[in-house]
Amino acid sequence: MATPVVTKTAWKLQEIVAHASNVSSLVLGKASGRLLATGGDDCRVNLWSINKPNCIMSLTGHTSPVESVRLNTPEELIVAGSQSGSIRVWDLEAAKILRTLMGHKANICSLDFHPYGEFVASGSQDTNIKLWDIRRKGCVFRYRGHSQAVRCLRFSPDGKWLASAADDHTVKLWDLTAGKMMSEFPGHTGPVNVVEFHPNEYLLASGSSDRTIRFWDLEKFQVVSCIEGEPGPVRSVLFNPDGCCLYSGCQDSLRVYGWEPERCFDVILVNWGKVADLAICNDQLIGVAFSQSNVSSYVVDLTRVTRTGTVARDPVQDHRPLAQPPPNPSAPLRRIYERPSTTCSRPQRVKQNSESERRSPSSEDDRDERESRAEIQNAEDYNEIFQPKNSISRTPPRRIEPFPAPPEDDVATAKEAAKPSPAMDVQFPVPNLEVLPRPLVVASTPAPAPKAEPAIIPATRNEPIGLKASDFLPAVKISQQAELVDDDAMSQIRKGHDTMCVVLTSRHKNLDTVRAVWTTSDIKTSVDSAVAINDLSVVVDLLNIVNQKASLWKLDLCTTVLPQIEKLLQSKYESYVQTGCTSLKLILQRFLPLITDMLAAPPSVGVDISREERLHKCRLCHKQLKSISGLVKSKSGLSGRHGSTFRELHLLMASLD
Repeated sequence: MATPVVTKTAWKLQEIVAHASNVSSLVLGKASGRLLATGGDDCRVNLWSINKPNCIMSLTGHTSPVESVRLNTPEELIVAGSQSGSIRVWDLEAAKILRTLMGHKANICSLDFHPYGEFVASGSQDTNIKLWDIRRKGCVFRYRGHSQAVRCLRFSPDGKWLASAADDHTVKLWDLTAGKMMSEFPGHTGPVNVVEFHPNEYLLASGSSDRTIRFWDLEKFQVVSCIEGEPGPVRSVLFNPDGCCLYSGCQDSLRVYGWEPERCFDVILVNWGKVADLAICNDQLIGVAFSQSNVSSYVVDLTRVTRTGTVARDPVQDHRPLAQPPPNPSAPLRRIYERPSTTCSRPQRVKQNSESERRSPSSEDDRDERESRAEIQNAEDYNEIFQPKNSISRTPPRRIEPFPAPPEDDVATAKEAAKPSPAMDVQFPVPNLEVLPRPLVVASTPAPAPKAEPAIIPATRNEPIGLKASDFLPAVKISQQAELVDDDAMSQIRKGHDTMCVVLTSRHKNLDTVRAVWTTSDIKTSVDSAVAINDLSVVVDLLNIVNQKASLWKLDLCTTVLPQIEKLLQSKYESYVQTGCTSLKLILQRFLPLITDMLAAPPSVGVDISREERLHKCRLCHKQLKSISGLVKSKSGLSGRHGSTFRELHLLMASLD
């Protein structure tokens, strides 16, 4: 038997006035446990350092109340969603807006960052879930299945699954690779407020307004245990970093639970009202709650929380913990998440000043981003938290001392609680941007290949590849030599480069031919003529025009363009690869559902010539896409923007398998 050493295990750390009007959302930084972000009805996102009274930074730009906020794992980016359905992503180190994402038709109720940092999931009151690529400013996929507002989204630690909880009393699990729902977990009798993945095992916990917590086995897709009788709606749940227990936050209390079988380890009374978020740092659990415009933070010293009780009773009736049953050695263990190998450091940040690295925004987006700004309220605290940040200083994270215990506690106990725990540097075991690469990472020691890949020639360069600009200019041997007239200078520049002039002249004639066919015939005939010329540069020039208007694309055009796209994706020229990826993405978004539906449909009765022709085109496109999918998969492990583009295409082509 064990009894608590002290009776006081939680204390109020601070209370701040976070916004000029009501606070509508807040989130804690899970890595440090010290950074707090709040969103309010004043359309602002404010950042705070816990236990400090002043606001660090205020982010503006939203024109409606901020309904949801989320920090990424390294606490470098923050995403906020508003009542109007707009989503904004800010770079906290650069103190500027990174992206504006538009597409939802109602309130943004939930957000979450992908463990690898390049994607954001959003859930809305319009019942849709969207996966966004924040580097390219586009929606990768939309998931439909809920019938009411999506209240919580969580990515699995390996980044392969997405769990969603909604007001329709259900929890759904989505496979990001296949782009479809894996399973639905019914059973709750009220809106589900929160879901959380176990850090190691295939286990999911969900908390609901029906005052229950359910644990789900993600291998068998069935309920493991159900804890009933919470004193109020479950607002927040958090697994201990080692996965040994679950912390549940509800009205004015914190409870420590186990599952298999269900049991309560401990009950701590905390006067936090409706807790909004929980985080663990340095053997301390930090909880935050908001009421109107005020935000309060509380600390629970986990070293003084007992995990064994003295009496086996109902934990809700008398607030006394249950006895822990002996472990069952015959109980089967669930699988653990597959971790990518750690072969490289944190990937480089994408440069935002290059127009070739991102889709050109509309004028409305430009205006929104110009109106969005970051106001640094406290430069000293801002520099302490966000500057400087690089891969060396952030790996391992900076050591942070625990929050001091309240003065009325026993002195000896306070000193003991203030001692750093041996496990205080152990981080939440989720794939981290600082130590884990993206999926499908190429090994650091490459295997011998039969054929070396050509070097990629970048699209933006200041001088010709393989040529020196000085070779084209006339040499000046005597400084006093008179300047050459224009004709002489041009003749010297062109001397010895007639071959280049012939190539450019030929390309110009080919483009004139394609243009003449375009004006006299349809787009399909002009593309056929460009392909017949057997010059990829002409095909690229034509596709750059066709890609600007998606309505020009038809199914018969895809049958002609797909073989050329396969050649472009293997090109050594970066601009050719970009054009091929853009065309392939358009084809997948517009025609892949049609192709799969046609191939899966039963044969028609009677003779339908148009249907047979369409089916033949779908089969041909499907065969070509299968050939391209292997190439896309092999290149999805690349780093940089090309790797991100190929990973997005790989997700879109997942239904081909």
